[in-house]
Amino acid sequence: MEGKTVTTVATAPGADKLAQNIAADAPTTHQPLIDFVAQIAQLTRPENIHWVDGSEAEYTKLTDELVEAGTLTRLTSPDFPNSFAAFSDPADVARVESRTFICSERERDAGFTNNWVDPTEMRQTLKGVFDGAMSGRTMYVIPFVMGHLEADDPKFGVEITDSAYVVASMRIMARIGTDVLRKIEELDAFFVPAVHSVGAPLEPGEQDVPWPCNEEKYIVHFPSEREIWSYGSGYGGNALLGKKCYALRIASVMARDEGWLAEHMLILKLTSPQGKSYHVSAAFPSACGKTNLALIDPTLQGWKAETLGDDITWIRPGADGEFRVVNPEAGYFGVAPGTGWHTNANAMRAIAKGNSIFTNCALTDDGGVWWEGMTEEAPSHLIDWRGNDWTPESDSPAAHPNARFCTPIDQTDMLADEYFEPNGVKLDAILFGGRRKTTVPLVTEARDWNHGIFFGATLSSETTAAAEGAVGTVRRDPMAMLPFIGYDAGDYLNHWVKVSSQADPAKLPKIFLVNWFRRNRDGGFAWPGFAENTRVLKWIVERLEGEGEAVETPIGLTPTPDALDLSGLEVAAEDIEDALKVDREEWAAELAGIEEWFARFGESLPASITAELEELRQRLAA
Repeated sequence: MEGKTVTTVATAPGADKLAQNIAADAPTTHQPLIDFVAQIAQLTRPENIHWVDGSEAEYTKLTDELVEAGTLTRLTSPDFPNSFAAFSDPADVARVESRTFICSERERDAGFTNNWVDPTEMRQTLKGVFDGAMSGRTMYVIPFVMGHLEADDPKFGVEITDSAYVVASMRIMARIGTDVLRKIEELDAFFVPAVHSVGAPLEPGEQDVPWPCNEEKYIVHFPSEREIWSYGSGYGGNALLGKKCYALRIASVMARDEGWLAEHMLILKLTSPQGKSYHVSAAFPSACGKTNLALIDPTLQGWKAETLGDDITWIRPGADGEFRVVNPEAGYFGVAPGTGWHTNANAMRAIAKGNSIFTNCALTDDGGVWWEGMTEEAPSHLIDWRGNDWTPESDSPAAHPNARFCTPIDQTDMLADEYFEPNGVKLDAILFGGRRKTTVPLVTEARDWNHGIFFGATLSSETTAAAEGAVGTVRRDPMAMLPFIGYDAGDYLNHWVKVSSQADPAKLPKIFLVNWFRRNRDGGFAWPGFAENTRVLKWIVERLEGEGEAVETPIGLTPTPDALDLSGLEVAAEDIEDALKVDREEWAAELAGIEEWFARFGESLPASITAELEELRQRLAA
């Protein structure tokens, strides 16, 4: 975005004088930033202003204060060094999609996947709720960069918040502080202004609570201005504004305007026994195996896997006609339940190095944390996330189902060196994956780039059915981006089509659709999944090399029954047959669901996607 002026809802009489006072104390000469801080201070009226430097000493001071306030509990178990537990208000435990808004100038530009409010109306609303919102609190100014400071095009942000918990978490999740501030000054750079308040001003002498928040919540994005406002919640993606708000919703609009892609994807580096490496990105809706794949331990001898990230990927055209990928984050903000030593040892090894903040997990009697799935056996006694005694006989879970670990990514033993490449690495393949009992086979290769976009556009998972044996409702989630596209979903798919023109057609990544959850004829899982997905990855690499046996089906190219390396794996031949099956009747029924889904896009659906649907219909009828 061109220009240096930061426009916010906060401009008010007296801001100029306040800016002069702030400039006298600020550790920067960057005038747009000084003006931004002055505007927000004028609006929110904090007691103090603290410019975050990102130092260890600052982190120690903040966490000490949070422990004293009761917001954090210092963990004393040697299994969790230098780590803390936080417990949120029970009404503030997850992203609030119903209160998340895209305030584009035109409603059409937000599209059917987003909540839209006229930007002028929303600015008035925000001006009202933020008026005095930080009274009695410290206003923290966090300069941060998404990706690397040394990148050719570093993307900066400045989050203003009244939550020290957010500062501590942002230090894990992004590169923050003085080094970033100096780079902003050096480049005279534009930054995304991001404002956050828990919405709990304090009167003089009023006692604070451990987790302040407000029943009224707003998570607001102004795409044209690249601006983020968040009010009322102190939790996760509602408050750590570099994450979903910036790195996906706002960045997706930046990417549209600048010719790249901001995606909800992991990045995995695979090295074959011959020593050749490949980089794969993969998009999965929740509960579809994303983190497990990002941190996979290969089961095939000679294969090595390394991670570059588990959640967000920026894909940019490179100078040689290739696509390059980078993870713009510096940490994991992972769902804890289901992450365990027996399912994801690589994640647990990173967590065990400490320096983490756990939110809404259970406390163990020896000063550690626990959550469902961490170990195969539950401890005999815990203090649950609500502060109550808990035993394995308790009716409710010990940890909230959306409990989180916030852990530095550089503690990962299997972190690839390429993670530190400022401008990323060449992308070889993209996987789209959902959770389907039927219809979608274990792995399918797209015929070309546009066919692969069709895979992403129709990506789906089944919800749990209420009636036993009933088929779950199919929920579409394009590119696993349904809650995160910062503009119209049809325009987003069009951008996927358009961006390929910036690459050498021979260097475009191959696209695959995977489904680890296909059921067999007896109702059980046809494929073992987890680390055994290495065998699917090997076939994908073989396809990249022009090898690997495949059969042409109406939906794409699937492995022949003997194309998957099943050495050392006890799996019935009929299970493999069921895992790879393409049933024309199931797909004929699937067409109706796809047509219903595409009807929601209206005129913005790309013509190439409509053509792919028609070609699928003809192939099924042949």
